[in-house]
Amino acid sequence: MKKTSPWAWIPTLYFAEGLPNVVVTALSIVMYMQMGLSDAEVGLYTGWLALPWVIKPLWSPFIDLLKTKRWWVLAMQLLMGSALAGIAFTLPTALWFQGSMAFLFLMAFASATHDISADGFYMIELDAHNQSKYVGLRNTFYRLAVIFVNGALVSLAGLLEHHFHMTIVYTWTLIFYALAAIFIGIYLYHCKMMPRPAEDISSEKSVSEVAHELRTIIGSFFCKFGLKETLFVMLFLLLYRFPEALLNTMTKTFLMRSNAEGGLGLTPEEYGLAQGTVGLIGLLLGGILGGVLVSRDGMKKWLWPMVCAITLPDAVYILLSYTLTSNLWVVSTCLFIEQFGYGLGFTVLTLYMLYYSQGKFRTSHYSICTGISYLGLMLPGMVSGYIKDLVGYQMFFIIVMACCLITFLVTAFLKIDPDFGKK
Repeated sequence: MKKTSPWAWIPTLYFAEGLPNVVVTALSIVMYMQMGLSDAEVGLYTGWLALPWVIKPLWSPFIDLLKTKRWWVLAMQLLMGSALAGIAFTLPTALWFQGSMAFLFLMAFASATHDISADGFYMIELDAHNQSKYVGLRNTFYRLAVIFVNGALVSLAGLLEHHFHMTIVYTWTLIFYALAAIFIGIYLYHCKMMPRPAEDISSEKSVSEVAHELRTIIGSFFCKFGLKETLFVMLFLLLYRFPEALLNTMTKTFLMRSNAEGGLGLTPEEYGLAQGTVGLIGLLLGGILGGVLVSRDGMKKWLWPMVCAITLPDAVYILLSYTLTSNLWVVSTCLFIEQFGYGLGFTVLTLYMLYYSQGKFRTSHYSICTGISYLGLMLPGMVSGYIKDLVGYQMFFIIVMACCLITFLVTAFLKIDPDFGKK
């Protein structure tokens, strides 16, 4: 039997992994803002949508009990396509907000489950050599999904609204129907093209055995070091990105709110270029450079420069909020600088999670680290809109810069092997 080439399924699989994540965490913010919600409401409600990724480690061990990873991948893709169609169907109705939030929650849980299954399938189907060989391909198509949503789809929404004179509701209805069609197409394609590995079988463990193993994993996670050092680690995972957690939602609304509301008043097309394309390129380049520097010199040498990189460039938003410039080149340059710094500084968090997860249950412990880190993004994001509505964008961005001290404090107590991260 002829073996299916990884090129036939890896690009579409990881495009399908990235697309729903960015729809839930980014596209929903733009949509709800255009549909008339205040920043406080946007921050609170879209913040809740991160919950599935926070608690994902709690149900991930149980997935293998029922069906194969291939089955879960296909089932979640079909479910996400249906959820996208559900959002499109409810937007023109009186219950558009309740309906769209319900379907976004459904898609978020399906997306988190799809992440687990897709990564597991990748490791089962490919040997260790090919896993390393194709990691660049999978990451590229994941990022292309982010550019497609934040860049192309937001720009398309602006094009439909401004050039074809469609209403905001009708515009977003068409966008989500198009997304649903794309996802159903990916599902049908994968039904035919995804391989059927012989090792991809459901687990023979009982629910009680898996539950006991999960308790053991969680217990060992919090007992790696002494109580004091573990507390510092948890604070670092929760608070390292605290300024970014405040900024994450409010920068998107700041870019698109009118000058009268304190924002820059970018059109969706301008937003798609500045934030969804130029900003993301900066993020990717920062991440690549961070990996190169750490692999050459070790994580400890670059720790503080990278902490500065993830915090100090946030000051560009103070500049933009006071000047309210409409020059797209200036705005794009500022976003590139901030996102480049974030990509560079995020290397510290990623590598420290790998460092802390070493030893037995490495994969599970890393998953718990990412869940705690997501919680650190979710909670400040939920209140960010209330703070901004209370003080305005200018003072809000000054508060964010003051909160950068938190990042420095939680990093100061870390203990890191000087050689960790070197080749």
